[in-house]
Amino acid sequence: MDKNNDSDIKVAEFLLQIKAVKLQPNEPFTWASGWKSPIYCDNRKILSFPKVRTYIRQQFAEKLLERFGKPDVIAGVATGGIAHGALVAEELGVPFIYVRSSAKKHGLQNKIEGVLEKGQRVVVIEDLISTGGSSLDAVDAIRETGGDVVGLLAVFSYGFDVAKENFLSKKCEYGTLTNYETLIDVASKDNYIESKDIESVKEWKKDPSSWKQ
Repeated sequence: MDKNNDSDIKVAEFLLQIKAVKLQPNEPFTWASGWKSPIYCDNRKILSFPKVRTYIRQQFAEKLLERFGKPDVIAGVATGGIAHGALVAEELGVPFIYVRSSAKKHGLQNKIEGVLEKGQRVVVIEDLISTGGSSLDAVDAIRETGGDVVGLLAVFSYGFDVAKENFLSKKCEYGTLTNYETLIDVASKDNYIESKDIESVKEWKKDPSSWKQ
């Protein structure tokens, strides 16, 4: 995972400012899994704020080139990673494809939309990593089609150990533009969360399935 730096902090600040990330430790959200969570992340909101959208696109491009080199293709993961992936592909001047969560039930029954040739180097763009399951399904689909996935980048990750284990098991390198620890630090500094709640939200990440506010 990426270490904290100025760009990580700035991305976290933007996510909090535009309410792409909401923190409610005393009125927790309920995820589809049934987990109670003090945080909710919707990075689709980035697209509605041109200044933030531009910065995210630039950071994706910069970190991608630094970490993986220029790929042959950028792949977005449906649905949250599609728009971000297309923006990054445009920034780098490379082809773009996207990966559906499941194959279409009609027509060509594609799971991958766009043109991907065997052996092409692909970097996958995602908006959010929780357990890594949907991201790695997309990685598998690209590999099964003959693409060479050199890595994946996401806007944000909760930093769960299970995600690290899942990416390791699939031998897929990944990184993020910001992370949970940075976001909580920024939220504390900028008064998005009360000091008395900081320890609770940090504890949530260690064991989200049994966390109680």
